[in-house]
Amino acid sequence: MPQFVRLKEKSRPRVTIMVDGATVEALEGDTLLTALLTNGRRVRESEFGDGARAGFCVIGACQDCWVWMDGGERTRACTTYIAEGMTIFTHNPEWPWTTPA
Repeated sequence: MPQFVRLKEKSRPRVTIMVDGATVEALEGDTLLTALLTNGRRVRESEFGDGARAGFCVIGACQDCWVWMDGGERTRACTTYIAEGMTIFTHNPEWPWTTPA
């Protein structure tokens, strides 16, 4: 179930990105955080416990919304705008352990 729901503005062109291997549609100009939450996705799992993370400050200061780009670099979902064909992961692909589901 989506955590964010668009109430009015829906006329921007659609953009397709990949999140953890799944296709996700969003609107041009959305941040990664908006794309994830309007599609019912978690931003990531806490690396310190069993809690799902969904962003906190939404201005790039708290580091709660880290996601990983296809090349392995981290980025904040709340301040990174989506681009057609972008691939992201909500977990670090290099971690040798798994986080609780």
